[in-house]
Amino acid sequence: MLPTTDTNATSNGGTKDAAGVPPALPAGGSNGAAAQAADKIAALKGQIEAELASKTKGTSAEEWWRDNQGGRPFPPQPKQPQVLRILKGHFGKVYSMHWAGDNKHLVSASQDGKLIVWNAATTNRVQAIPLRSSWVMTCAYEQSRDQLVACGGLDNICSVYKLSSEGGLGVTRAYRELSGHDGYLSSCRFAGPSQIISSSGDSTCMQWDVETGIAMRTFSDHAQDVMSVAVSPTQPHLFASGSIDATARIYDTRAAACAITFTGHESDINSVSFFPDGNAIGTGSDDSTCKLFDVRACREIASYGNDSIVCGITAVDFSVSGRILFAGYDDFAVYGWDVTNRDKPMMLKLHENRIACLQVNLEGSALGTGSWDTLLKVSG
Repeated sequence: MLPTTDTNATSNGGTKDAAGVPPALPAGGSNGAAAQAADKIAALKGQIEAELASKTKGTSAEEWWRDNQGGRPFPPQPKQPQVLRILKGHFGKVYSMHWAGDNKHLVSASQDGKLIVWNAATTNRVQAIPLRSSWVMTCAYEQSRDQLVACGGLDNICSVYKLSSEGGLGVTRAYRELSGHDGYLSSCRFAGPSQIISSSGDSTCMQWDVETGIAMRTFSDHAQDVMSVAVSPTQPHLFASGSIDATARIYDTRAAACAITFTGHESDINSVSFFPDGNAIGTGSDDSTCKLFDVRACREIASYGNDSIVCGITAVDFSVSGRILFAGYDDFAVYGWDVTNRDKPMMLKLHENRIACLQVNLEGSALGTGSWDTLLKVSG
């Protein structure tokens, strides 16, 4: 007796309906299923973002502050900073400066082709490092050991220098040259003693291992030149970026992916800085505004600007309490915006040319500024 055949089974193990016709695949086959899955993921992402946004929907900057600080009272309004020291030594436009972790030293980069390490308390030059390329755009000081500085610019390379204990002109060659960007290096920051985050005109950010000189990850989400990066003060695996595509992004280096995208600016974002507790970022743009974005709620909290300010913003940083957002402008002024009151910024006339860079030191005792007038100033 021959074995019977199941008329509802196909030769490949599939099934047929009662009429002997195999069931239809979803439109597009596996591609259609993938598209459906992508749609579900996008919908879920939208629901999550809406839920996060609802947590602070309609809150003012003042209400956000109270919530972020756990109900603690506002710190007192700081007094208007006064110039304490002037650092003279560059013979070209100052493009970048960055404080060391000891709150006393800082590094600056200038069009004169020099990287200078300063003692900001005495105004003395500790070291002057000649650069292979004078077209430098950024510099950074490693924060925990204060032994490394980095810089880069139109050479597309992030050059790392190990500081000499002898001072003077003891350093003439780079300790590492991190090469991999296809465009100018616009910004760099150390993420711990052995890693650097860099941004570039090639629209990418990169994470580097300083010891090996190898690029660990590349982040390619921006559509145009990335102008600034900042590393979270509380979670070194997080960093923020700002681009001329008018977006700011938060990246998690552990996932090698963009975690949050902030929109709202109408022109290039030139500078980003983290709020002291890492829960927000400040941005400065060519649209003449600064913005405060909540990292946890993934939304804009406040925008700072007025009709009398019509020039671009070059640099931003927070006071140590987070109460003041300092911003440098193309019109040679520095404004200090009270993040809880957008109407009455303090105005500082510190330089005679464009403000290129500014930063508050870690302990909050000094505001450093650098300008195209070749000077750096320390105010407090």
